[in-house]
Parts: sequence; structure tokens; C-alpha cells
Amino acid sequence: MDKYVKLAKKAAEEYIKNKKIIALPTDLPSEFYRKTAGIFVTIHNQDELRGCIGTCLPAKDNIGQEIIDNAVSACSSDYRFYQITEDELQNLKYEVSVLSEPRLIGDIKKHNPKKCGIIAECGDGRAGLLLPDLDGIDSADQQIEIACKKGEINPQAGDIKLYCFTVEKHS
Repeated sequence: MDKYVKLAKKAAEEYIKNKKIIALPTDLPSEFYRKTAGIFVTIHNQDELRGCIGTCLPAKDNIGQEIIDNAVSACSSDYRFYQITEDELQNLKYEVSVLSEPRLIGDIKKHNPKKCGIIAECGDGRAGLLLPDLDGIDSADQQIEIACKKGEINPQAGDIKLYCFTVEKHS
């Protein structure tokens, strides 16, 4: 199992079983302690999405802690779903997405939703994010519409800034 996924799984399972947040293990590769990045943790029960929580920019001191915190949130705090139960553990699949630093989109016509995620941000600080390469999302317009909906942003508003990012996906 991939080391990123293994950490997310360990963090989620400990929280689901015992409501405890694990300490950052000391035996991980050095990148887990020295690197920072936005991280999303996605959890499926078979093919059904059960949780997806993350950060578009680093919020913790390192990616190890970012994975732990987002794994716990994905299994317990995604407002779209009820908390994952212990009965589901044997069927769960985890994915960890390490985000590149977002950059302002200059020409939306060149944006590829299969390769790049999108962040829609309005002037009052609200923002919505959509990861790249999602089933059924084939155009930049679809990505923008969904990201705006997630951020409760009117897509017709004139003060929206669009950012793109890539992901290093671990599953």
C-alpha cells in the first residue's frame, strides 16, 4: 500500500474506532516532515463517495500532519455524509491528492479539467475547489459551475478569480 494512503487509512481507522487522532509516526520518509502542500483525502465505500476533505494551501507544518487531519475530517466531518462507521472499514478505499501551488488562470480556453483542478474565488473570500479528472466533468465550464456552487458563489459575478492546480494522486 502507498505510504500516503497507509497514513490516511491509519488516521481514519483510529478515529473511527476510538475517536482518537494519531500522532505523526516517526518512521515515515523525510518528505512527510519537511514538505508542505495542500492535501485532499477522499474516502469511498466500494464505489460510493463517503468523504472528501482537504486544503488548497498548506494549513499544517508538514504533509504528514496535513494527511492525518484531513483523513480524520473526511471520515467524520464531511457535511454531505453521515460519519463513517466501524462496520464500513473493510470496504473503504482511500485516495490522497497532493496539490501543487495554485496559479491564476490566464486563458480558461487552455484549461484542461482532466489534468488540472480549479479554484473559484470571489472578492469577499468565499471559494470553491474541484479536483481534476472527476467522472462526468469534461469541461472547464462544468468545473467552474461546480466549484462556484461548492463555494456558494454566483458564477455570473464579475469579481471571480480562477486558479488551477495539478495533483499528485496516491491510491
